[in-house]
Amino acid sequence: MVRLHVKRGDESQFLLEAAGSARLADLAPLVARIYNGRLKVQRLCSEMQELAEHGVFLPYNMQGLTDEQIEELKLKDEWAEKCVPSGGSVFKKDEIGRRNGHAPNEKMQQVIKKTIEEAKALISRKQVLAGVCVNMEMVKDALDQLRGAVMIVYPMGLPPHDPVRMEFEDKEDLSGTHAGLEVIEESEAQLWWAGKELKETKLLSDYIGKNEKTTIIVKIQKKGQGAPGREPLISHEEQKQMMLYYYRKQEELKKLEEDDDDSFLNAEWADNHALKRQFHGVKDIKWRPR
Repeated sequence: MVRLHVKRGDESQFLLEAAGSARLADLAPLVARIYNGRLKVQRLCSEMQELAEHGVFLPYNMQGLTDEQIEELKLKDEWAEKCVPSGGSVFKKDEIGRRNGHAPNEKMQQVIKKTIEEAKALISRKQVLAGVCVNMEMVKDALDQLRGAVMIVYPMGLPPHDPVRMEFEDKEDLSGTHAGLEVIEESEAQLWWAGKELKETKLLSDYIGKNEKTTIIVKIQKKGQGAPGREPLISHEEQKQMMLYYYRKQEELKKLEEDDDDSFLNAEWADNHALKRQFHGVKDIKWRPR
C-alpha cells in the first residue's frame, strides 16, 4: 500500500494508505471526506468544551442580552427545563452570552472533557509523527464517542439550535465563518503531488509507478485554486533555531572582542625594556626642555 502524507498548505493533516491501483476519481473524495471529518470532530470538541462549562445554547433571540434585558423583553428559554444535565446542574455564567450557564456537575463535566481528549487523540496531527494512518472508520469512531458522551450527560437531548446537536445531525451552518472556509466539498477536492495535478481520469500508479511501499506528500486543494505554494526549504521552527544559534554566536564574538583589548600594553609592568633601563640607571628619565 502507498502511504499518502496529506497536507493542506504547509501543515500536515494525516496519513492515509491507498493501493497504487486506486482511481484518483475515488481517492480525492475519500481524502476530502476524512479531512472534513477531522474538522467536524475539532468543531465538536470546541463546542462540547463550552457545553461542559456553561450548559446548553440559548435561543438566538436571547443571546448576548443581559438578565435585565431578558426580563424587560419577557423572553423565556423553553428548553432550559427540558435539557437538564444528568445529576443536576451548577450555575456558571457564560460571559459571552451564548449559553444558559446551567453547566453539568463536576462528574459529568469530566465525562465530556475526557471524551474530548480521547477523540482529539484519534484524529490528531501527532498521528503523522507516530506513523499512524487515519481512515474514515477512526473519524466515525471519534464522532460516536463524542455522541455517546453527550447522551450520557444530557439523556433528554439538546435543543435543536445547539451547535453540538446540529453538528451530529449534519445541519451545521458554517456560512460566513472561518470554519466554513476550511471545508472542502468532495466534488471540489483536488490532489497535488510534486507540483503536479493528479488528474481524476488516471490511477495513482500512473504518477508514482508500481512501488507499493513508497510514501508521498500530497496536498489537498479546492478546484480552481491552482497549484499549492512550494514549501520552504527549512521549516519555521528550524528557522527560529538557526536565528537563535547565530544570535548566540554573535554575542560570544562581541564578548571576545571586548576581552581582546590591548590597552594594558602601555602599562609599566608590560614594558619589555624596563629591566634593561633599570641596570643602565636610565629609568624615569624625562626628555623635555627646562
